[in-house]
Amino acid sequence: MPMLLTPRQILDRLVAFPTVSRDSNLALIGWVEDYLASHGVAAQRVWNTERTKAAVYANIGPQVTGGVVLSGHSDVVPVDGQSWTTDPWSVVERDGRLYGRGTCDMKGFVALALAAVPLALAAGVKRPLQIAISYDEEVGCTGAPAMIAEMAQVLPRASAVLVGEPSMLRMVNGHKGGTKFSCHVKGFEVHSSIMHEGVNAIMVAARLIDWANRMNAENRARPASPLAALFNPPWTTVHVGVIHGGTAHNITAGDCWFGLDFRVVPGERLEDWVAAFRAEVDRIEKEIKAIRPEAAISLEQDFVLPPLQPETDGAAEALVRRLTGDNSTSVVSYGTEAGQFQAAGYSAVVCGPGDIAQAHQPDEYLELAQFEAGWVLMQRLVAELAA
Repeated sequence: MPMLLTPRQILDRLVAFPTVSRDSNLALIGWVEDYLASHGVAAQRVWNTERTKAAVYANIGPQVTGGVVLSGHSDVVPVDGQSWTTDPWSVVERDGRLYGRGTCDMKGFVALALAAVPLALAAGVKRPLQIAISYDEEVGCTGAPAMIAEMAQVLPRASAVLVGEPSMLRMVNGHKGGTKFSCHVKGFEVHSSIMHEGVNAIMVAARLIDWANRMNAENRARPASPLAALFNPPWTTVHVGVIHGGTAHNITAGDCWFGLDFRVVPGERLEDWVAAFRAEVDRIEKEIKAIRPEAAISLEQDFVLPPLQPETDGAAEALVRRLTGDNSTSVVSYGTEAGQFQAAGYSAVVCGPGDIAQAHQPDEYLELAQFEAGWVLMQRLVAELAA
């Protein structure tokens, strides 16, 4: 029997799965597969290496090119340490808002996409609706690339991809690219009174963090290109948000760990920034090894996320303009799998219900009016695919 559920009922089900990125999402994925199967739609899983998580995709309608992909992610950020006034894993409607972890970012959009499946089947769409649900978006969009690569091989090529990150249903046609490094400085411990004979890992890390500060100052002072000028801020940023290390105040730190990330404006090459950082690491590492050969700096690149570039006569942009009537241009500084779809040859934009300002917050919410407007957009999309 088909699961005949309203968009709100689907949202209730999705939010009830606590799919924090550090945990498995398989219970949610299993439910999505059962839902699609109840409507006669076969879904395909794309596993992570450990087989603890999976992405899922499906084709609804004929096996022809020219369809539309609705792409969202299943994972959410933690609620640890946040002060919630409602149960984060239950949707609570209050004062015209739908509260719950992920209602805005971005299970609201995923619920709307799934609700559109039986609508598309009933309408007899002539071009397919394709569903794509990834994992680990919140830790660098690391779950989407394998899914996208398989979709490009297995499914008929879609003409447009709509990534439903919260944009107040405005068309976003550009975002920054990025990458993150987990950095480990291995020093050499001595008493701080003879610090010159050791290598203080924290102070070495501080030199790399100072490099980040200098790059930010130089980038901010440099005139922005017309494309970069659309962003806030209109320059490439280098950021360190977490650092820890050391044993005691009177011992040169033996280890220091920190994370460093880049958010690169379109028009600049991410590879160039990575090369510049590695060159600085190599330069400093040679200096500390001259003091103690045991000293070292190791880097682990956690993810690489390509930018989303505004397209000339892009099919995805034109589609969203027809569906929403929005003729403006908008860009964002966060990243999404839209850049990954575009890098794989798809025309892609970001367009989803909700305000990004509510994402990751305690008492996260999605305005009911936005959810309802998103459903209108889905109905218009299905009508277009059926025309």
